[in-house]
Amino acid sequence: MRTIRASEIGSFLYCRRSWWYQKQGKPSQNQAIMDAGTDFHAEHGAQVARASFFCTFGWIILLAALAVLAVAITLFLIH
Repeated sequence: MRTIRASEIGSFLYCRRSWWYQKQGKPSQNQAIMDAGTDFHAEHGAQVARASFFCTFGWIILLAALAVLAVAITLFLIH
């Protein structure tokens, strides 16, 4: 039994002829445009990963600052 991927369903729904050509192993005539799209998606994925990293880093910095503030207030109240 063969697994059907979501991208294959999307390809079929978009253009049945294109889906059939892909199944036959025929190369697309729009290869340059498809390659540009692949590059765009790769760069977008990298940007999303960087944004996620910086968001997480920001939360860590915020929590560290709050911990330092809590220690400073505690020391101030003790003295």
